[in-house]
Amino acid sequence: MAEYESHTLDVLIIGAGGAGLRAAIEASATGARTALVCKSLLGKAHTVMAEGGVAAALGNVWPEDNWEVHFRDTMRGGKMLNNWRMAQLHAQEAPDRVLELEEWGAVFDRTADGRILQRDFGGHRYARLAHVGDRTGLELLRTCQQRAVSLGIEVFMECKIVRLLTDATGAVNGAVGFWRESGTFVVFGAKSVVIAAGGVGKTWKFTSNSWEGTGDGHALALWAGADMIDMECVQFHPTGMVWPPSARGILVTEGVRGDGGVLRNSDGERFMFNYIPDFYAKETADTIEEGDQWYENKTDFRRPPELLPRDEVARSINSEVKAGRGSPHGGIYLDIASRRSPEYIKRRLPSMYHQFKELADVDITVEAMEIGPTCHYIMGGIRVDADTAATTVPGLFAAGEAAGGMHGANRLGGNSLSDLLVFGRRAGQYAAEHALGRPDDVEIDRTQVDAVVGHALAPFARDGENPYAVHHALQETMQSLVGIIRTESELLEAREALDALEERAAASGVEGHRQFNPGWHLALDLESMLAVARCTTLGAIERKESRGGHTRDDFPGPDPEFAKVNMVTRMHDGAVVVAAEPLPEMPDELKTLFEEAH
Repeated sequence: MAEYESHTLDVLIIGAGGAGLRAAIEASATGARTALVCKSLLGKAHTVMAEGGVAAALGNVWPEDNWEVHFRDTMRGGKMLNNWRMAQLHAQEAPDRVLELEEWGAVFDRTADGRILQRDFGGHRYARLAHVGDRTGLELLRTCQQRAVSLGIEVFMECKIVRLLTDATGAVNGAVGFWRESGTFVVFGAKSVVIAAGGVGKTWKFTSNSWEGTGDGHALALWAGADMIDMECVQFHPTGMVWPPSARGILVTEGVRGDGGVLRNSDGERFMFNYIPDFYAKETADTIEEGDQWYENKTDFRRPPELLPRDEVARSINSEVKAGRGSPHGGIYLDIASRRSPEYIKRRLPSMYHQFKELADVDITVEAMEIGPTCHYIMGGIRVDADTAATTVPGLFAAGEAAGGMHGANRLGGNSLSDLLVFGRRAGQYAAEHALGRPDDVEIDRTQVDAVVGHALAPFARDGENPYAVHHALQETMQSLVGIIRTESELLEAREALDALEERAAASGVEGHRQFNPGWHLALDLESMLAVARCTTLGAIERKESRGGHTRDDFPGPDPEFAKVNMVTRMHDGAVVVAAEPLPEMPDELKTLFEEAH
């Protein structure tokens, strides 16, 4: 039998980004014994990459803004594939969550009369994003982190969770992991578990995600028996760095466009005017500044076309590059230098100024940035109940990027931070309620633990290929065959390639010992990435339409029948299977909001 360290809790939260921290704060406030576990260091979470702002209908810049408009924008941005109840709760509760952050010490930028300032972002009818320059995610994370630490919430850092544990009824009652530094195993017994470890980007070649984004949260839930929904809906953020190669994929915040930056092709043309869908024609474009190109039939626009939803902008950039109008390094140009003063740029976008200066030797106050789409966020995720954040497995909850449904087929910028605040709080609240309703501490099945430990150590006993080679092949496969634009033939090719990659991963071996062994860590992360890749590919094969972040070249338009279903992936007899299942029906009183808008 394996020897391991053990801890007993009421609520275990896996992932210490914004969603995990907010869940921990709420669970702890109920009196539940709560702990956070994270694969990296506390404070180093993908939440910091949400730079531009947190979306909430505060009405500080536009008094006309309200939760109903925010709800409608979110549903339309998600191409109506959203869980309507999640979108409703999100729009209604986001303002309170932002004001709560302010009470906890978040230092937002201010209007002239001292209220929280809000900026424009893609897909939002009004300037709605509360922000801290272009470092909003960092400020949110810092604020929640300080709150959690002040409450005495225990944090287990640099701990990789390998599998969840279940009891005889199938309910989740803990997790097995190991300390990345020493390689020794640790078991957490918990009455409730919250999954808040969401990033999947390292499955693709070009991504804004850091090394932690390997889909662990999604995979842990899938292996425990939870349903996934709409995993084919992956967001490629329109603006990531494309040069130099060492910086390729690093995020360039949408705040650049929100503060007036425009997209130009190699001819200097502001090309986004050529790609405005009829659906957005009445609301897209701002007051036109002198020198902006303009077309007579576009005079009723209210917002600049650069602030269309991210899926529209990413596809437009992709089209320009394929047409031969791209930049020298395979992207296009993002220009704010010709539209804003150097002082304005340095004050509003300090991180972007330093990022390009240090990594690319480009002064964005003088010259345009080279940018292109980068894998950024997955809208699909673990199926949850909208009100409680409970998954389909008893005792298991999910929030943040790990949870599906809130964003539909495409996430609007800024909605990620308000999403993790709203549903992080709800996950913590209901996970604690569930835990406190179970009077006795959980009993851990040592047989399960031994099986997990044996599986985790298996790569040391194999003399197979290096897991880095398998990871490289997986990234190339997903980037080229399951990327921004997809076709049936390529998706079927990807499915076959994944079969071979899973065999290679299962045979891969590592050398050395368990003490901080990156090769071993990657061998285990590969299992998560392959699971995510399988779910994404199967969902993409079955969704025979283009909708939001899922674009099929062989089915270029949306199909109203597919607007009615989620693609649900789950484990069955040890294999991942997919099925189309109906979306929850929106009530009539919310449907009228779209009729009024029309």
